[in-house]
Amino acid sequence: MDPNCIFCSILTGDLPSAEVYGDDLAYAFADISPVTPTHVLVIPREHVAAIEDIDQDREPLLGHLLRVAAIVAQQSGISRDGYRLVINQGANAGQMVDHLHLHVLGGAVMGRMG
Repeated sequence: MDPNCIFCSILTGDLPSAEVYGDDLAYAFADISPVTPTHVLVIPREHVAAIEDIDQDREPLLGHLLRVAAIVAQQSGISRDGYRLVINQGANAGQMVDHLHLHVLGGAVMGRMG
């Protein structure tokens, strides 16, 4: 855990969150500033700041995070009509918290990316 990381503080219970899903490797919670009707963040329980920090031993974690995102989409009722998964990597991409996270977005028609 990184004591300066807001997501680590959520994982330790020092900050509140609205849990959507949790298991030994991942935690999913509602975004506090949603951009779509369903906006959930999926994070690893281990502090991983960036995709570049994923080494070969941690590759299965990425697959697990994607699987959790699919579970969240199903549980949220957005999987049938479609949803978007986003990873913002780095400041120029809009990453605001240096803890790897996936945005699960859905519940509305979204425009094209870019």
